Amino acid sequence: MDKDPQLAFYHRLPEPPGLEVRVNFGIFAGRPATAAEIEELAQALLTKVGEISIVAEERHEIGEGSEASLHQVRIDVDPEYLPEDEHETDVLAGRIVEAAESWARDCVAERHAEIAEP
Repeated sequence: MDKDPQLAFYHRLPEPPGLEVRVNFGIFAGRPATAAEIEELAQALLTKVGEISIVAEERHEIGEGSEASLHQVRIDVDPEYLPEDEHETDVLAGRIVEAAESWARDCVAERHAEIAEP
């Protein structure tokens, strides 16, 4: 039996995360988020919700006549960590967005790459 890790694999999700927040980090910072910055974001968010998943990704969106590359941070909250009340979930989502925006602004103010015009 082969125990080597797989290079590529798939995972079917029966349901999406209960809440997904996307931060357009690269548009403002001109660079990807560092591991230390992601850790800072996690610490800020854990005071608001019990468990989160944070993904820092470089996305490439490619079509017939266009191509885009961007650095994005995605925050996922599993449904089990969301309040049952819709209004309370919206309030929590607002707090997460507020914390993510504050974090991103601090990161950009501390260090950003200059973006050159083509």
